[in-house]
Amino acid sequence: MKKCLIFSIIAMSLLACNHNPLLDQPSTPYGVPAFDQIKLEHYLPAFEAAIAEQKAEVAAIVNNPDEPTFENTIVALDRTGMLLERVSGVFFNVLEADGNDEMNEIAEKVYPMISELNDGIILNDSLFQRVKFVYEQREQLGLNPEQMRLVTETYKSFADNGANLPADKKERLKAINQELSLLSLQFGNNVVAETNSCQFFVTDEAQLAGLPESAKAAAAEEAAAAGHPGEWLFTPKRTSFTPVLQYCENRELRKQLLMDYTTRANHDNEHDNKAVIIREMELRIEKAQLFGYENPADYILADCMAKDHQTVDAFLASVWAPSLEAAKREAAALQELLNEDIANGQCQGESQLQPWDWWYYAEKLRRAKYALDEEELKPYFELSNVRKGAFGVATKLYGLQFEKLENMPVYNPEVEVFKVTDADGSLIGILYTDYFPRAGKRPGAWMNNILPQYIDAEGVDHRPVIINVGNFNKPTAGNPSLLSMDDVETLFHEFGHALHGLMSKAHYKSLAGTNTPRDFVELPSQFMENYAYAPEVLKTYAFHYQTGEVIPDELIEKINKAAAFNQGFVTTELLSASILDMDFHELTTAEGLDVNAFEKASLEKMGMIDEIIVRYRPTFYNHIFTTGYEAGYYSYTWSAVLDADAFAAFKETGDLFDAETAKRFRHLLEQGGTRDAQELYIEFRGKEADPNNLLRRKGFID
Repeated sequence: MKKCLIFSIIAMSLLACNHNPLLDQPSTPYGVPAFDQIKLEHYLPAFEAAIAEQKAEVAAIVNNPDEPTFENTIVALDRTGMLLERVSGVFFNVLEADGNDEMNEIAEKVYPMISELNDGIILNDSLFQRVKFVYEQREQLGLNPEQMRLVTETYKSFADNGANLPADKKERLKAINQELSLLSLQFGNNVVAETNSCQFFVTDEAQLAGLPESAKAAAAEEAAAAGHPGEWLFTPKRTSFTPVLQYCENRELRKQLLMDYTTRANHDNEHDNKAVIIREMELRIEKAQLFGYENPADYILADCMAKDHQTVDAFLASVWAPSLEAAKREAAALQELLNEDIANGQCQGESQLQPWDWWYYAEKLRRAKYALDEEELKPYFELSNVRKGAFGVATKLYGLQFEKLENMPVYNPEVEVFKVTDADGSLIGILYTDYFPRAGKRPGAWMNNILPQYIDAEGVDHRPVIINVGNFNKPTAGNPSLLSMDDVETLFHEFGHALHGLMSKAHYKSLAGTNTPRDFVELPSQFMENYAYAPEVLKTYAFHYQTGEVIPDELIEKINKAAAFNQGFVTTELLSASILDMDFHELTTAEGLDVNAFEKASLEKMGMIDEIIVRYRPTFYNHIFTTGYEAGYYSYTWSAVLDADAFAAFKETGDLFDAETAKRFRHLLEQGGTRDAQELYIEFRGKEADPNNLLRRKGFID
C-alpha cells in the first residue's frame, strides 16, 4: 500500500507540473537540459517530483522480498535518483553561475528537502541491512574490481553517515545535516552580497597612474553601467582589483581595494559570516563526535588518501618551511624596491612593506629581473585562443576533438557549448563554458557535472554534460577578453577537471568522473596547468589579438625563466589557508570561539609574515564553509606533489606528448573513483610520487 501511495503522489506531482521541461525527457540535441524553456516556477515542482520518485525507487529496493544481491540492492541503489540528478544538475549550476534572489529563496526550500531525502536513505535501517548483507558476502560473489569498489563505497557511505548510530543519534544527525545545509547556503549568499555591494568609484584619473589602459577602460565601462559616467568603478572581484594591486602607483587605492576584498562578510552587518562560522563549527564538531571522532578533521579525512589530521599536518609543515623561507627572501627583495621609492619621493606612508605593496613591487621586480611585463603578455592571451590551446593539448594527448555547437539551449547568452568526440568519432561528452563575471555568479572558477556519465541496465553508455565556469575579464568596447597569466592557468586547471569528467568510463554514476578522494581530485586539473606555458603549447594559441603574430621566442624564454618567480609568496599564501582550514577542523569545541582572534592565533602559530595575507580569510572562505572542502584545502598541495611527479613522467621521455605515457594517464582519468587512488597512481607511474619534483618546480631546491 505504501508503495502504491508513493507512486500516486508522483503521478499527481507530474500532472501538476505538466510540460515541466525539467521532468520531460529532453528532446534537445544530445539530451542536454532545455535551458531556454526552464522557468523559475518549474524548479520547486520538479524537485518535489524527483524526490518523490527517488523515495519510491528506494522503497522498491527495501520491499523486495528476494534475498539481497549485488544487482537488486547495490546496483539498484546506485541507479536511483536519475531524475533528481537531472533537476539538481540544472538548478545548482544556474544558482551558482547566474543566480538571483528568487533562486536563493527556492534553494532555501530545496536544501532541507534534499538533506531529509539523503538522511532518509542513509539512515533507513532496512535498506542498510540489505547493503550490509551484500557487503559481508562480497568476497564470495565473484565481483570484478569496480563492482567490489561499489559495494565497499556504498557500505562506507552508510556507515560513515550514521547507519550504525542508535536511533536517538540518528535523529540528531538529521537535524545537524539540515541546519548545516542552510548555513552553507547563507554563508555563500553573504559573500556574494558583500562582493556585489562594495563599490569604489574613482573620480580623478590621476589616482590611476600606472594602471594599464585596458584596466582603466574596463573600470570606466563598469562605472558607466552603474550610472557614473566619467568615473572608474572598482569592486572586490579579482578581475577588477588585481590590475590595481599590480600596477597602480596609488598606494592608498591599493590598500583600499585589498582591504575591501579581504574583509568581506566581516563587518558586523546583516551579511557578517562570523556567527555562521561559529555555528557551522559547533555542528561539525558535534557531528564528528557522534561518530566517535575527536574532531571534524579526522572524521572527514578517514576516506581520503591522507587518512588523519596528523598526516596532513606533517605534510603541510614539510612544504611550509621551504615556502616561508623563500617568501622571506622575496619580501626582503621587495622591501629594497620600496625603500628606493621612498628615498626618491615616489612613495608615501609606511616604510615597511605591506600586503597591498606585494603585487605592485613583485611586478616591478619581475620586469627588472626578467624584463617580463604581464601587460606585454596579455595581448597574446585572448580568451578564445587560450581555450583553443587547452583543447589542442587534449587533442595531442588523447586524440579528442572539439566542435562548437550553435543554437544550443543555454541559461545565459554568454555561455558556449562544445561537442567532444574521440579520435574514432564516438561521443565523449558535451562541454559548456561560462567565463565572465555577473552579479548572480559566485566568485572563483569551477567545474561541475550537469549530467553524469554512467552505463544503464541496458548497457547504454550515457555520456556526461560538463561545465567550466570562470570570472575572467569581460570584453570591452576596444578589446576582447585578454587574460592574465593566472587566468590562463585557471582556464587550463578547470579544463583538466572537465577532462576528468568527460573521459570517465565507469559503469556506476557514484564512481564516475571526479567522484574520487578530495586529495586526488585536483591531480587532473593541476596536471593540465603544466602545459599552459610549455613553449610548444604557447605557439599553438598565443597569438597577438591585433596582429595575429605568434608569441615571440624571447617572450616565451622570459616566461620560462620566470617560472619559479614569486613562488614563495604563492605557496605561502596557499599553505596558510590550508593550515588555517586544518586548525578550524581540529577544534574539539567551538565554545568561546572568536573567529578573528582564532585566525590571528593560527597565523602567529604558523609564523606567517606580516607582508602576506592568507589567501582566504575565514568570512569569505567558500571552499571550507560552502563547497565541501572542509579539512580538505590541503588537497591542492597534496595533488600538486602528484601532478609535478606525473608531468615529470612525460619530461623523462623527452616528449611532453609521449603517446605511451599519455595512454597510461588517460587510463587513470577514465577510471574515476572505480579503484583506490594510490593504486591508480602507482599503476600509472610505476612508483609513489616523489615530493622533490614539486619543490624543484617551485625553485625551492636544485
